[in-house]
Amino acid sequence: MMRFISGRLLQGLLVLFAVYTITFLLAKAMPGEPFTTEKNVSETTKQYIRKLYGLDRSLPEQFIIYPAKIFSEGSFGVSSSKGRPVRDIIAQSFPVSLLLGLGAMGFAIGIGVPIGVISAVRKNSWVDWSMMALAMIGICVPAFTVGPLLQILIAANLPGLKVAGWGSPLDFLLPAFTLGLVSAAYLARLTRGGILEILSQDFIRTAHAKGLSPTKVIIKHALRGGLLPSVAYLGPAFAAMISGSFIVETIFQVPGMGQHFVNAVISRDEFLLLGVALFFGFLIVIMNLAADILTGILDPRVRITGSSPK
Repeated sequence: MMRFISGRLLQGLLVLFAVYTITFLLAKAMPGEPFTTEKNVSETTKQYIRKLYGLDRSLPEQFIIYPAKIFSEGSFGVSSSKGRPVRDIIAQSFPVSLLLGLGAMGFAIGIGVPIGVISAVRKNSWVDWSMMALAMIGICVPAFTVGPLLQILIAANLPGLKVAGWGSPLDFLLPAFTLGLVSAAYLARLTRGGILEILSQDFIRTAHAKGLSPTKVIIKHALRGGLLPSVAYLGPAFAAMISGSFIVETIFQVPGMGQHFVNAVISRDEFLLLGVALFFGFLIVIMNLAADILTGILDPRVRITGSSPK
């Protein structure tokens, strides 16, 4: 198991290095610099600011210095557009995105997994067809369509829910549902496929022959192996919910991390862009590692071969 985890950690480090390299090069390729929009700033002041932020050094030096400061000082630099440490910006907005992602994941699992199991059990029936049709609709309809519809049809007519804003405990319900709807649809299809594959195995027929009820067969024998595709999907899906929620955050006015990623590009804020990109990359690596470990626990073949069984 330790060899399995060590291999995944090494892959994660390579992914983080690739994320940092690509983001660094793209940030340097952006036209202008963080101080281009400051029309009243003199050239002397610009040179001083460039030196203060370390932008007067060569590209190889900048490429090495930034990660070195992360490891030595735990610092992601100072945002040139906000004048605050990037670490403080992430610490302030990440709990909001985390709560939103947890709520979205709860909706996705609570909706998608039962639909997938029921569809597999009722294969090729009208129940199966209707549920998979709903899942396909959930995949095709984007969040910027679902969000406004929920605001108009539910939030505007149901007491206790607000159309937009973040303050009360109920404010995360609609954005979390909007964000988790697509993942619920994918989970439904993955769960259905995984359960159907397990139900065709010999040990399932043996369980039925021994007189076990269909419910016990599903719960005790089919779920563990049938949920493997869904578990493998949950890791990157959860990281994507936290890091890719800019549209939902904008629709419902949620002060999460997605806004900083987009604003960093618009304002050419290199340190904020690098810090948020690396933090998102770290989340994806951790969530993938957690999913791989859970998959390895559910299926020992994954620990042995290092990949999902065919």
